Amino acid sequence: MKWCLPSLRIPLRGLFLCSPRPVAGYNGGMRFVSALRTCARASAVLSAALLLAPHAAHSHKTARAGSAAIASADTFASAAGLEILRRGGNAVDAAIATAFALAVTYPRAGNIGGGGFMLVRLASGEAIFIDYREKAPIAAHRDMFLDDTGDVIEDASAIGHASCGVPGTVAGLSLAHRLYGTLPWRELVEPARRLAGDGFPVSRAFIKSLQEERELLESFEPSKAVFLRTEWKHGDLFVQKDLARTLARIRDEGADDFYRGETASLIIDEMSRGGGLISAEDLRNYQAVIREPLVFRYRDRTVVTAPPPSSGGLILSILLQLIEPLGPGAWGFHSAQAVHMMSEAEKIAYFLRSRYMGDGDFYPTPWKELTAPAYVGALRRLMDPHTVLPAGTLGTLDLDPLSFAGAPGGGDSRGRAPYGGRQEPEETTHFSIVDAWGNAVANTYTLNTSFGSGVTVAGAGFLLNNEMDDFSIKPGFPNEYGLVGGEANAIEPGKRMLSSMTPAMVLENDSLFMVLGTPGGSRIPTAVFQVIVNVLDYGMSLEEAVRAPRFHEQYLPDSIYVEADALAPSVAGELEAMGHKIRVRKPMCDVHAIMVSADSLTAVSDPRWSGCAAGY
Repeated sequence: MKWCLPSLRIPLRGLFLCSPRPVAGYNGGMRFVSALRTCARASAVLSAALLLAPHAAHSHKTARAGSAAIASADTFASAAGLEILRRGGNAVDAAIATAFALAVTYPRAGNIGGGGFMLVRLASGEAIFIDYREKAPIAAHRDMFLDDTGDVIEDASAIGHASCGVPGTVAGLSLAHRLYGTLPWRELVEPARRLAGDGFPVSRAFIKSLQEERELLESFEPSKAVFLRTEWKHGDLFVQKDLARTLARIRDEGADDFYRGETASLIIDEMSRGGGLISAEDLRNYQAVIREPLVFRYRDRTVVTAPPPSSGGLILSILLQLIEPLGPGAWGFHSAQAVHMMSEAEKIAYFLRSRYMGDGDFYPTPWKELTAPAYVGALRRLMDPHTVLPAGTLGTLDLDPLSFAGAPGGGDSRGRAPYGGRQEPEETTHFSIVDAWGNAVANTYTLNTSFGSGVTVAGAGFLLNNEMDDFSIKPGFPNEYGLVGGEANAIEPGKRMLSSMTPAMVLENDSLFMVLGTPGGSRIPTAVFQVIVNVLDYGMSLEEAVRAPRFHEQYLPDSIYVEADALAPSVAGELEAMGHKIRVRKPMCDVHAIMVSADSLTAVSDPRWSGCAAGY
């Protein structure tokens, strides 16, 4: 007998889901499901799923496994990925199934109407970075969100049809499958189609996310019809017939449907109704691309992470290089010295982001110079152990890495990258996967802010992103996350907007040691930074490192944001006496990570939120 999640044929025996042990109540669950066999299909689906609700929603966030593991933001998505792993699929196969499932069950961030980055490392040691970031439409232009006087039009870049970039998710997943997939494409999309067509029981977290964005979703009739058609109660079945039909077309026709077929036509119709810019030409011409990952050393480990157009990997490299010679392990976790020095490093890194980072296909991002040890060493001299560096001072200094005396030569003459605001963390999502052969995937993808533009494609059932807000819509003007930018990240047709997403892997002696990433907008790089430091410098277990409270500084606004109870009152007092401004905020980020040891895998889903770790 097999016990199944709704429409996902997953044997429970040997399954470690959201817990370091087999799910409690296994035998009782088997008897219960047997009794339900005479019930209607929908009733059985709902009742079976509710058995797992306590494990998905509360404290069991760690899975220890002997063969393969996954950590994602949603129980059903983790189950979909695990189903593929147990059927002999590899990490890329499981990633595709997980990503499509999140588009159904985690619509505030999981998507087929957005884009992102997939970092893949094979057991052989080969690593590639798949960039399926959204692009500006051909009709986009530099000042499109400014009025006649040059002022920013409120919310124009963040809400509605004009805020949508050309989606990349389906192209990115298709490229990953062509490169490394082993199971047929249709088998990887089908679990998501079943979830959409048969429905899944909504959680309290899902209902809360709708309530938080009710005003946005009510502004667009197709979104209102899909997400607000009823007053949801915990356990209600959410069926999405339009989305199921879209996924069936993608299952049968592949990415061609999304970019050239019926789904493409529905997107163009939606753009026409709302005054959006995405055209048939934009969709036909969109391509996901392969880039060389950014690789650097820290504490005798190798870190593999995102190159431009993500700023995340560059920031992570700069941060770790800035603090490594200072010996953070001796500071004491969240001591005044540790928080001061790490936040000063963050301030400097985010200043460099605002000044020099953008899409290297359009702007000469000096990635080698920004991460060169000699240049970072010069930056380190700006960090005083006892004094705060005012953010305004950074703009008065000559920190141009191209004019720095120790800047390295080599590479492209323009220093191009190597190629072949909000309070909630749910605007983006991440999952980590390691399979039975040692292949690994770290995937971060997004709609940008929660539920993206608010626009659902009528007849297709999925939300579109609001990634145009990730451009610098006006020099010095902050986006939804308070990040500022300039020429490097200005809007241009076909350009990819700068990102903070930081999928990452850590290697030990050329073997996989850790896979991690998180949502969180501008806070993504600092969360990944702190988890790595927690493990490598403070000696924490992965569970402890993910659970540990976080802080964040991003140059502007010039403040240290801290989670509640992250700092002892005496530490906060010392920091304020130095000149720091301390601001308490809601929990930051939603890390999903896996650690590899000689004989086991440990997957951890951040206890702050509603994700799920699983393995076998």
